[in-house]
Amino acid sequence: MDSEAMEVDENAPQHYVRTAEDVRTIVKHAKMDERQLTQVTQALYYPDANVVSDNLRLLELDEHMLQQIRTGQTLHFKGGLHEKVVLCTDERTYDVKGAEISNSLLLVPDLKFAAATSTSPLKSPRTGNANTSLERSLNDSAEDLEVPRTLEQRQVLTIFHEYFECREIRPRYKKLGELLQLTRYSGPENEYCIDRKLLFSFQQLLDTVQCSRAQFVEGLRQHRAIEFEDHIRILDYEYEYRIINLMLGLISENSWALDEIEREETIYALQGIAPEAIVSGLFDIYTKPSDRCPNKHKYQESLVARIVAQNILQPTLRFRNEEFMNTWQEALPEGMCCKLEYLRGLGILDKEGAQPCIRSLAEEQLPSNINDRMRALFKTKRKWTLDEMEPYIDCFTTPTLSVSTLLAKHARSLTEGGIRYFVSKH
Repeated sequence: MDSEAMEVDENAPQHYVRTAEDVRTIVKHAKMDERQLTQVTQALYYPDANVVSDNLRLLELDEHMLQQIRTGQTLHFKGGLHEKVVLCTDERTYDVKGAEISNSLLLVPDLKFAAATSTSPLKSPRTGNANTSLERSLNDSAEDLEVPRTLEQRQVLTIFHEYFECREIRPRYKKLGELLQLTRYSGPENEYCIDRKLLFSFQQLLDTVQCSRAQFVEGLRQHRAIEFEDHIRILDYEYEYRIINLMLGLISENSWALDEIEREETIYALQGIAPEAIVSGLFDIYTKPSDRCPNKHKYQESLVARIVAQNILQPTLRFRNEEFMNTWQEALPEGMCCKLEYLRGLGILDKEGAQPCIRSLAEEQLPSNINDRMRALFKTKRKWTLDEMEPYIDCFTTPTLSVSTLLAKHARSLTEGGIRYFVSKH
């Protein structure tokens, strides 16, 4: 049996290898002047059937991705079983789609380019441009001169018929919110209800959520997430509001100015009421360093106003505009002001009824599909201005797709009283 196998191997057909004479014959059939060609010919050979190259893909890079690779950074593909894959740098996120190539592209390692295939000083890489007049003179005087030719073999590693094109998109935070909602923190007394298998560290969430590292950190800030006992947690709304309300109460209790808030004193005052990591985490989220007083802090008015407004707004209730604004203002610390702009993505002002009213409309509770979301928005209110609509569809924008472009596609516009509104297309 072994001798038969050996005999088969010896008689197996060998790959045809081109010769210099073959090249001259092809050049002649192509009606080309060999003297106008460089002296090196590279013959391409297609890969054998046993060559494994199906793990190679052609990827289109923009300048940002190329710069990341050149500086030694890593690009990450992210995507779960039922998710579309994205490509992330440290700063940006890209949607990845396959695109066909009209012609076949050959991947040939060590392939020489034109300048490197010439041994003549007239066409060498050092001189760059050939001295055409001198070449013409030499050609005219040496019509029968045979050009020495070197033949080199090059193996085609693989053939590409498609490539991956990348389009920059907004970070996909939906999964981040969904995972964090599973383990909302509502105090140490309720931790027995939490499935510890659903708790995630910073790195675990970063590896899972489809966004860059910088965008991930921003997403944690937007969700007001806190690292607690080596896991990333968000707080149950009522618990968060209760702790923030206690922290705000220290302003009047200690006669602090709004830009003279003391961090250590605040954390100390809530000892025994909430874990220190929770209090310090909330303090860092809701405050920023004071511009006037070194080592002191100032509460961010917009964040405080939003959580207070969220406490007043109820999903099924409508408030008269003036009534709501008065209630909202009275619930804020002295010196802070309530503004309608603080309700962006949280509530809306509806002027369509007999009395203008304010009601709850949380962006994170709307459908994640653009068509379903538009239907939900127009069901809630018949007509919207651009500024009113923006916080609810901004998540669908990209660097090349603006809110105005989305509205032009999914809504129709009309003008009433000199104001431009958007209404449902159907």
